[in-house]
Amino acid sequence: MTRRRTILTVTLIAAAAALGACRKPPARQTEAQQAHAVRVVRVAPRALSGALTASGDLVAREEAAVQPEVTGYRVARVLVEEGAYVRAGQPLAQLDPALITAQLAQQTALAAQAAVQAEQAEKEAARVAGLDGQGVLSQEQIEQRRFQARAARATADAQAAAARDVRTRAGKLAVTAPVSGLVLQRAVRPGDLSAIGAQPWFRLARDGEIELSAQLSETDLAKVRPGQHARVTLPSGAFADGVVRLMSPQVDPQTKLGAVRVRLPVRPDIRAGGFGRAVFTDAGAVVLAVPEAAIRYDSDGAALMSVGADNRVRRVLVQAGQRAGGYVQLVRGPPAGTRIVAAAAAFLLDGDLIRPMEGGAAAPPGPAGAAK
Repeated sequence: MTRRRTILTVTLIAAAAALGACRKPPARQTEAQQAHAVRVVRVAPRALSGALTASGDLVAREEAAVQPEVTGYRVARVLVEEGAYVRAGQPLAQLDPALITAQLAQQTALAAQAAVQAEQAEKEAARVAGLDGQGVLSQEQIEQRRFQARAARATADAQAAAARDVRTRAGKLAVTAPVSGLVLQRAVRPGDLSAIGAQPWFRLARDGEIELSAQLSETDLAKVRPGQHARVTLPSGAFADGVVRLMSPQVDPQTKLGAVRVRLPVRPDIRAGGFGRAVFTDAGAVVLAVPEAAIRYDSDGAALMSVGADNRVRRVLVQAGQRAGGYVQLVRGPPAGTRIVAAAAAFLLDGDLIRPMEGGAAAPPGPAGAAK
């Protein structure tokens, strides 16, 4: 029995050795076989529709400043508040009429008195008409009556003009709106003393129109025209559709920027003094562009993975510009025609070998599969 067990053990060991000799070791994969299939695209010129943007302030299209036309009178009432819409000729503030009422009564009386004196002097002059050289009165007395009549009439006219002046100033005690529009600012209180040349009491946006005053470079100004449409983002995040109303005829020599005025609809959420950003939707700029997904952002800035002739990827720092339609402008980066990884995945490292897929098909790895 012992001998049989020994023979069986030896037989099993020999069989295992024979099977091991027949089994081959597994073949190791090459780097080319381990390469990932990655979709690549090329850096190419593209017309980025809506890529032209500009920022600026929301301002009144035409602003009217309202001040009192008479000085030295106290404000009795303020009739409107900021945000009110007023019509042309509508009273905005009322001055106290007590002082000028007394002045008007006094001046009216002086004008009437001067008119009576002028009438009396003219009658005295009429009595000596035709008595020249007849010896009834001396020529000097005749001429004196005539001069007195003319002087009295001139005094009466002056007093009447003074009365009209006071009456006109009395009519200016109501400070009225010169145009229809929106009250942007009120800087007057009851009790304030009117003074010409001081800060305006009211500022109005004519017809309530607020527009965007944006700044563009001299290069971008050539891409904009009056009547062009723009989509404006408001401080609240809302949008408004505008139209370019006018463009600056000159560029600032220091900043090299020019102003563009974009007309906006009259809406309560469009307020003067805010900030807006316009996107000129029908302005297409042809620039070198890549898909947004091709750019990744690291601690040292934006970069993309370019694919060389040997199908190895290289990390290239770029400067991104305007964005539109899923593409990003390359302000600085590889030239047109360069192959890049369409989606700058994090698993790719500088120097990795890939199997590029361009146009939906995977090319073999290595220099032989490099696209021309």
